[in-house]
Amino acid sequence: MFTMYGWSIRRLRLARRVAEILSETCSISFGEFKLTSGKTSPYYIDMRRIPGYPEAFREIVDVYVELIENTVGVKGFDRVAGIPTAGIPYAVMVAYKLSKPFLYLRREEKEHGLGKLIEGVMNKGDRILIVDDLVTTGGSIIKAARSIRVEEGSVNDVVVLIDREQGGYRNLKIENLNLHYLATVSELINFLREMKAIDELKYMEVAKYIEKEKLLSST
Repeated sequence: MFTMYGWSIRRLRLARRVAEILSETCSISFGEFKLTSGKTSPYYIDMRRIPGYPEAFREIVDVYVELIENTVGVKGFDRVAGIPTAGIPYAVMVAYKLSKPFLYLRREEKEHGLGKLIEGVMNKGDRILIVDDLVTTGGSIIKAARSIRVEEGSVNDVVVLIDREQGGYRNLKIENLNLHYLATVSELINFLREMKAIDELKYMEVAKYIEKEKLLSST
């Protein structure tokens, strides 16, 4: 565990390494993309690719563990819940590394068997830590948290690697959910620019988009 100042320095170092991994694994693309939220974006972060690179995957999982240890704390939750689909491989590995039980949320209830939305073991009053890859508006995470609460689980904290800065933090706060993230997308593109992984024109395009979205989400 770091002091608050020590963690701030460490977080930026880890964020830079994450930017390198995203670039090295081609897990960040630039163009025109439609997001789950329905918004369009000039960049796309696809963390489903990273498990295809075992060393990079191991590093990213270790980053999640360090982030959790220095924000929520290992004693701050009982079980880890993954959000489909990109968040599940990270959540299951985090649960394994921290010796915590794992469960995951389905997008929709099954139409067969027990018809459950939550897969795994969850007891009344269990404190659930939600783990996902990134947050945009927070819609999928909010849906998951509400499902957990309906089943009488307790959920207060959410951990993601990246905040896209499109209202997720604010929307989760309204639902009494504390968002913990390693890096904002603004920080990541700054690192990519420094590393010459993107040119100045692309950097300016993405930076302008981020600022516009931040303004829209704050109104």
